[in-house]
Amino acid sequence: MKAKEVHNFNDEEVAVEIERLRKRMFELRSQKVTDKIEDTSQFKKTRRDIARLLTEQRTREISKSEAQS
Repeated sequence: MKAKEVHNFNDEEVAVEIERLRKRMFELRSQKVTDKIEDTSQFKKTRRDIARLLTEQRTREISKSEAQS
């Protein structure tokens, strides 16, 4: 997922995507415990996607609060 894609999401889509990726991280950690994970790079990619989405969400919150002031 690229930053340009995230910018095109609306607020609700960002929140839904964060939840989906957090569930994905849980699944990856579960697979790691049971030694069924083949592509360990998925951890890094998923963490970065979550961070990208959280950054966009926070940026929007700051923009809204500044617009109200």
